[in-house]
Amino acid sequence: MPRRVKLNEQENSLCEMLSTIVDSVSDGVMAVDLDFKITFFNKAAERITGFNAEQAIGKPCSEILRTNLCPEECPLRQTMATSTLVVNRPVCMTNKKGRRIPLSISTAILPDRQGRVIGGVETFRDLDLAQQLRKDFEAKYTFENIISRNSGMQELFKILPTIAQSESTVLIEGESGTGKELIARALHSQSPRKTGPFISINCGALPDTL
Repeated sequence: MPRRVKLNEQENSLCEMLSTIVDSVSDGVMAVDLDFKITFFNKAAERITGFNAEQAIGKPCSEILRTNLCPEECPLRQTMATSTLVVNRPVCMTNKKGRRIPLSISTAILPDRQGRVIGGVETFRDLDLAQQLRKDFEAKYTFENIISRNSGMQELFKILPTIAQSESTVLIEGESGTGKELIARALHSQSPRKTGPFISINCGALPDTL
């Protein structure tokens, strides 16, 4: 008996730890039972749908997630019936406030210790948020086709658009392989001459007499 109590304590501790981990991810995570009633709803799912866990748990998932595929073409229902996973399928959801949000959803079956299906799990990603994060990253860490998190390069990215509008000749210095031609091409594509040709010449390949 004491050994069984100790095991239960370990199981409870593990469940709490897993719940904390799942709550920390940015994707919504929802679990349902065989009747498609919600049994788990993480913090990101609350944020994306607008429903809190207390409102969601025990409700049919189609009443909470409300995608354009619910309930007839529900990917989670198909996964639980066929054990075929769905990965990053685009759908559109209507949140609690009536706003339509593009999502990317993935599904999987939820088995017990004996391997019997006792429910399903669906994860969903807010594509609006993902697009905004990508835009924020590109604005901060990219210029044209150049990507860098180096602080010196980020300072350079800030002044390159201004330099590109200048009529002055630009001298780009740097060791071989540091991306001088990339910078030159980026300046050209941002300049008033962007519709004209960009001609790259390897001066090191020219003979001394020329």
